[in-house]
Amino acid sequence: MIRSPDRATGSGWRKSSYSRGNGGACVVVAAGLPGAVPVRDSKNPEGPHLVFPGSAWSTFISGVKTGRPSL
Repeated sequence: MIRSPDRATGSGWRKSSYSRGNGGACVVVAAGLPGAVPVRDSKNPEGPHLVFPGSAWSTFISGVKTGRPSL
């Protein structure tokens, strides 16, 4: 079983440095889980989150950086 970051305190979660500070639509990710990347909506920290395999997240981020995200 994969242990999630602490949703109550927000420990382990971080927002992209590219996100604006105006309260807009942002996702936050958590680090420190081997082979997994939890993702959640910044506006709903107590809500559900998704957990992606690390390799799939890396592929997605590479695609975003090159302007060709694969879905």
